[in-house]
Amino acid sequence: MALSPLQRLEDRVIQSEPEVQPTLTYSLDFDMGDIGGMIDGETAVRQFIRKAIMTARFRFPIYDGEYGCELVDLIGQDLPIELLRSEIPRVITEALIYDDRIDDVYDFEIEREADKLTVSFYVDTTDGLTIETVEVV
Repeated sequence: MALSPLQRLEDRVIQSEPEVQPTLTYSLDFDMGDIGGMIDGETAVRQFIRKAIMTARFRFPIYDGEYGCELVDLIGQDLPIELLRSEIPRVITEALIYDDRIDDVYDFEIEREADKLTVSFYVDTTDGLTIETVEVV
């Protein structure tokens, strides 16, 4: 029998799991410029990936410094493919990894044909999904 009036730490602390918040967001049709109904889950993550890569970082006051991608700064410059292969994974990973739903961004493949740049990569989510992404810049 303990002489302290306090309970053991294990008895006083209530363990709780963090509550999973829904990731509901509006559906954006990038081609038509329309806003649709609500989306969630994998569809919302795919939309976030596309929008974060399309949005130039530090250019729009509505977004903080974490949102967006610096990929637009690399476009239009006559940079060697070796430099693109090192910088593109970095700027895309920085644009996506801060989101709570994303665990990892990896396996980048970059191909350049004339004035078109194709970037493909994989994204692992906290839900256990692996999303293959292909972006043409």
